[in-house]
Amino acid sequence: MPELPEVEALSRFLADKAGGHTIVRMEPAALSALKTFDPSPKALVGTRILGVERRGKYVCFRAGDHWMVIHFSLGGWIQWRESLTEAKAKMGKGPLALRVGLSGGSGFDVTEQGTEKRLAIWIVDDPKAVEGVANLGPDPLDPAFDAAKLAEILSGRTGNIKTVLTDQSAIAGVGNAYSDEALHAARLSPFRSAAKLSPEEVAALHGALTGILADAVDRSLGLPAKGLKGEKKSGMAVHGRTGEACPVCGDTVREVAFSSRSLQYCPTCQTGGKPLADRRLSRLLK
Repeated sequence: MPELPEVEALSRFLADKAGGHTIVRMEPAALSALKTFDPSPKALVGTRILGVERRGKYVCFRAGDHWMVIHFSLGGWIQWRESLTEAKAKMGKGPLALRVGLSGGSGFDVTEQGTEKRLAIWIVDDPKAVEGVANLGPDPLDPAFDAAKLAEILSGRTGNIKTVLTDQSAIAGVGNAYSDEALHAARLSPFRSAAKLSPEEVAALHGALTGILADAVDRSLGLPAKGLKGEKKSGMAVHGRTGEACPVCGDTVREVAFSSRSLQYCPTCQTGGKPLADRRLSRLLK
């Protein structure tokens, strides 16, 4: 799933490429992806794209008096075309969900790979009309997001630190991958109680989280849209690297699998050398 760094880089890429252009085509190809019906996609035809920005994991296009908000979920993405095909989008054909044509002949396809169709597109008058956007927590790239702010968030949450980091109402934009990376860098078990971290542990987590996200954004900037997902994996120390050697200590990276996702961690760096039981609501093996 695309997370904050990839969506941030994509938003900046699209702001540069699409900003200022007029929308000349809006062709839906997957009605299941459209979560609003009034205004319709056709309401954006003839409007100028005034800006593109990220909010959490959402890409938000400001077009005239309206906004198009996109959440990619697991398999969604945007395919930029310097020269967009003149062929009209066909409903229900392949991964295409929406085709957007711009003045000058360029444009982009919003696509979704895989069988889980969770891509979501809204046409609204304000991004906060989308419930997920309205309920977003603080953004970790905001200068106001300091260690004290993170401590405040953690103290008011129940559950483990992994769950809190990936809760979009707690912290916007962080998902499974970058939470694994931040916890590894901060040398914290994913199952530590969020409310019981010491001030030193909170400071370490804050530095790890903001540093890793900022570095990932820097590495992604300037890449074409199609190259952003590959860049994400290249910078990972533990996420997606089950069975490989930890780059810090050399121990074997391990995994805890759940029904629809998994997390990766290093026992030596994060759990005192003890492996976590690979089951839901895992506890340290004794």
